[in-house]
Parts: sequence; structure tokens; C-alpha cells
Amino acid sequence: MSNFENLRKQAKLYLRWHRERYYPVANIIGSTLPRFHGLTDSQILDHHFKLADAQELVARKSGFESWQALRKGHDAMTSRTTDATKPLLAFAEPQLFVSDIEAACDFYRQKLGFETRFTHGEPPFYAQVVRDGARLNFRHVDKPPFADVQGADLLAATIVLDNIKVLFLEYQAAGVPFHQALRTEPWGARTFIVRDPDGNLLCFAANAG
Repeated sequence: MSNFENLRKQAKLYLRWHRERYYPVANIIGSTLPRFHGLTDSQILDHHFKLADAQELVARKSGFESWQALRKGHDAMTSRTTDATKPLLAFAEPQLFVSDIEAACDFYRQKLGFETRFTHGEPPFYAQVVRDGARLNFRHVDKPPFADVQGADLLAATIVLDNIKVLFLEYQAAGVPFHQALRTEPWGARTFIVRDPDGNLLCFAANAG
């Protein structure tokens, strides 16, 4: 199966997620397709969304204006064959353990610039926050699982971005607690680490070069 067939599968996956009202896909649609800009997640999931829309979504995420342009660009390159049974990994969503869902959402919204996409349960025991393409899931626990681990720098998630210094200065001005200030690693990457109220460590990193 060609790489283009994998793109077809990805479009069908987005279409299925929309039909199943999988909330994280609403963020992808709203941030990628201009006609969905300004709509809430619920409005996006209520909106008519067909296969052609899903194909345009895949094309724009690949740097093309339309599915037709993506296909032409693909045809101009040498196709690589892949195993027909090879799964498609769309994206990852780290899960952070927190003692208070609402307090965690407030911290990530007010200090780190994320938006709360959804909370689940009454009282809430699960939630998701997003900022641009970064998605973090929160799971309520009475006690953080690594609370008794002393002296260990255990990262809960790594978020890769551009313009890392701008974000570092934004967080510095907001009074965000840092576990590690902005620095250049021996391998060339620039990183800083934030500690949230539950002790979760988030590494923000800019790729080397």
C-alpha cells in the first residue's frame, strides 16, 4: 500500500472521530480548517463534516491547500510501499495525575495559557487542556503516584515548540514555577521545565538546529 493510502486512512479516521464526537479532533479541525475557526468544540462536532472535509484537513496538516494539491504533490514524488496492516499513529496525549481537576485546569489556563476542552464527572475526575497542538489529559488521584520518590526528575510530558525563549519569558512574567530555567542541552536542544501544583514536570523543548 502506498503512502498516499495511509493519508486516505487518516482522513477516514478523522471522519470517524467526528462522527463519534471525540472531542480532541474538534480542536484539530477548528485550528486547521478556516471555515471552522471561531466555533466551539461542541459546535464543530454538531457541524456537518464529510469525507471531503476530512481529506482537506489531512492536506492542510501536510502543507497543501487542498486534497487535490496533496495528491499532485504526492504523485510527483517516488511512492514508498508500506505494509498494508501497518497502524497509523495520529498523535499522543500524555496523562498527568492531579489531586484536584478544577484547580489543575485553572493553573494550566491562567498560568500556562492552555484552554480547558472538557471535564468529565461530577465532581470531575478527568479533563483535557489544550494549547495549539499540545494536548494534556488530567486524571484525578488522591495521592500523586510518585510522591514518595525522592530526588527524581520524572518528566510527565515533553512539549516541542518553536520560539521557546518567547514562551519562557511569557511564563516568567506570569510567575510560573520553574524546575529548570531555559538552557541549551549538550545535544543542542533548548529546554526549560515547569512544575505544576501537583509536582508534574513539563519539559518545553526546541529541537536542535
